[in-house]
Amino acid sequence: MKRRSPAIQNLKAASSGFCSTRWSLKTGKPQREVVCHNGGVCVAALTEKDELLLVRQFRYPYKEVLLELPAGKLEKGEDPFEAVKREQMEETGTAGENYISLGNLYPSPGYCGEIIRIWACRVAEKGEMHLDEDEFLEVERIPLKKAVEMVLNNEIPDSKTQVGILKTAALVESGRL
Repeated sequence: MKRRSPAIQNLKAASSGFCSTRWSLKTGKPQREVVCHNGGVCVAALTEKDELLLVRQFRYPYKEVLLELPAGKLEKGEDPFEAVKREQMEETGTAGENYISLGNLYPSPGYCGEIIRIWACRVAEKGEMHLDEDEFLEVERIPLKKAVEMVLNNEIPDSKTQVGILKTAALVESGRL
């Protein structure tokens, strides 16, 4: 069966990261509002004791505090690998080594063009956190096995964190991390 591609009729991107895209599958009827996004990065940083560094922070869209892997938005044109190292230092005060790409995550493909690049690493150095002035979070060390149980028990709703934890556990189990 041949796939049909939507015919893009109009694309206007705003500096705020939102754009309006009209497309149709030759019917002229569907119209979608799409969020344009520079993308993001996320890291599963493991200590020598196989503890994951996770952060607790308030997330306004859900009006609740979530437990997540350290993550952040990409600036336009920013190298994702450099960004993940920056976010790790800012949010946890650590630097990593032996980074392994865990791939890309498309969190909301129906209306958002965001791609989150996920890595795993071993913590190599500890230093100071460098949070943005509007960022408030707490770092927690959680044993990897417990983090996997938390994902399976639906205690961690964030998709990038679920994927990062489960893929990191598979790498550790196979001896690759």
